[in-house]
Amino acid sequence: MPLRFTPTAWSKLLLMRDAGPTEIGGFGITASDDLLLVHDLRLVRQTCTSVSVAFDDRAVADMFDEQVDLGRRPEQFARIWIHTHPGSSAVPSALDEATFQDVFGRCDWAVMFILARGGATYARLQFRAGPGAALRLPVGIDWQRPFTGTDERTWQGEYDRCVRPFDQPAGMSLYDDPLEMQRNSFDQELIWDFPFLPENGELGGNSTAID
Repeated sequence: MPLRFTPTAWSKLLLMRDAGPTEIGGFGITASDDLLLVHDLRLVRQTCTSVSVAFDDRAVADMFDEQVDLGRRPEQFARIWIHTHPGSSAVPSALDEATFQDVFGRCDWAVMFILARGGATYARLQFRAGPGAALRLPVGIDWQRPFTGTDERTWQGEYDRCVRPFDQPAGMSLYDDPLEMQRNSFDQELIWDFPFLPENGELGGNSTAID
């Protein structure tokens, strides 16, 4: 059960990853009949450092409304959290883990995906069915999907509109909550009001490297 990207979506992600020196984050967009095939990456307004991403609450809500207006269900646009690491490691940081549980822990299922500057990847699926569980996913590009070409000008424009690097003064602590999404601001159709997923051990797998 791999997490797959279309060639076009992967090209866009690489451009976004390399467009600046910070982390960037977004949501994977999938088709209704293949929820682990990412065919687009959507950014929202965010403030970024080399180790954190903070989404703008209103921008997230606006993006969700837009996706619903397009006829998509939450599982197509609000379950795969994609972000990058500027270094060579794709291993989630403690901040990443706290963010994933805090923001996505009440979803019926969710995926955290990380792409490092050096090409390493990390993907983990967590779900709350039964006692809840989490497992590592292999990652790949689905070359059977058509490559529709790059649109660098449009993609760069999306990056420029959404990503605001944050220059952290010396001695200032990092964000207490790097991916702030107020749960009360979400419509119940988008994030279901379920208890948090209990802590679980990971099940196997190592990061892969693709570029």
